Amino acid sequence: MPSRALAVLVVVLTACATPPPPQPPRVELPEAWKETAPRFAEDGHWWGVYQDDELDKLVDEALLQNSDLRIAAGRVDEARALVTDAKGAQMPTVDARFAAQRQSNSQRTATFFSGIPLEYNDYRASLNVSWEVDVFGRLRSTASAAAADFQASEAAREGVRLALAAQVVKSYFSLRALDEQIAITRRNINLREDALRLQRRRFEGGVISEYDLRQLEAETASVRAQLPPLERARDQEEAALTVLLGRSPKQIFEAGVSRAQIFDQALQAAVLPAGLPSELLLRRPDLVEAERRLAASNARIAAARAEMFPSISLTGLAGRESAALSDLFSGPAGIYYFVASVSQPIFSGGRLQARTDAARAREQQALAQYQKSIQSAFSEVRTALAGQARSRESFEAESAREQALTQSLRLARLRYQNGIASQLDVIDAERGLLDAQSARIEALRAHRAAIADLFRALGG
Repeated sequence: MPSRALAVLVVVLTACATPPPPQPPRVELPEAWKETAPRFAEDGHWWGVYQDDELDKLVDEALLQNSDLRIAAGRVDEARALVTDAKGAQMPTVDARFAAQRQSNSQRTATFFSGIPLEYNDYRASLNVSWEVDVFGRLRSTASAAAADFQASEAAREGVRLALAAQVVKSYFSLRALDEQIAITRRNINLREDALRLQRRRFEGGVISEYDLRQLEAETASVRAQLPPLERARDQEEAALTVLLGRSPKQIFEAGVSRAQIFDQALQAAVLPAGLPSELLLRRPDLVEAERRLAASNARIAAARAEMFPSISLTGLAGRESAALSDLFSGPAGIYYFVASVSQPIFSGGRLQARTDAARAREQQALAQYQKSIQSAFSEVRTALAGQARSRESFEAESAREQALTQSLRLARLRYQNGIASQLDVIDAERGLLDAQSARIEALRAHRAAIADLFRALGG
């Protein structure tokens, strides 16, 4: 009867010590996306939507060599090792020991009549076993927390991978946009300089005044002055991209980034979310990480509570002991012992309860962080969807503006050739067209960046 009552008591205490498994908090989600479309990039290589071979190579290079991604991978390896360590704590510990001792006693106690030798040796070889019986789940909860942290670190690595791919895509298209703006600016400089040479001959012939000539020179210098800032921005963008690619200092300083030289002005197909909004909770790495951190915090509450309950340990030893090394493994030299101990905390100055309260407080922080991450995720999706739509509209508007100004420049030149308009009218038309072309390139870059932002917001 006493043993049965003890078993019932252990079961009751175990139930009190182990809380129910954590459940993700309920979140009010939209019933459906406003717009849907077929899924893109089921294999995770969403940047293939741009159909740019050079971009594919650069993203693959970054995913292989980027330092931030390597750091995240190292954290995953660390968390995996901690899981193994936590699970190993639940298993018995076995170790082998050998000890040799020589001792000299006091002549006041070691006498012939007392039977205590003045000097003696002691040799011991033993196999030791110790095991903490995890009745109340402290070690199990610690292992569960470590496993949840490992899963969170894996999600964090995927988050770094997703952000890295999006940043490489955006940097690549920024670089291409700067290339195109530089090419357009150089073409305009060449056209202005050709026109300026013609006007100088007309000035020398007395057809135009010096005032008109100086204005033309100032306009040409103004266009030429636009080139160095663009080239500086391109160099900065290229250097930043090489860092994202994880290249060596020599490559960062000397090598360039290969990219498509043919400027593709086509818009990519619209990207819209597929599936249910609730799938975003499983697809976005940052949300998975936040949920796993919450689970780890919950498990640590159980571990902290279990410290208030008895700790049961089993310890055993089996081996040989002898005063002479030659007799260690012969004759009646065997030794053993077995100890079962129970330790129950009684007074600790409130530290155990404080640890539990601190674990609960950390869980509340993790819960608030999880809810905040969900809010931010849906906000980013909404912003990215709007950004994609608005950038497309801006590109279409800038394209229409460029076409209109191209015709305006053609008419201004005709009017100038027929003596109806002045050279300044032609210059104004050229300036407007250059601005429109630059704005159109920027709108296309923004559209491509918006697609990358949307893929990142949707978890790839």
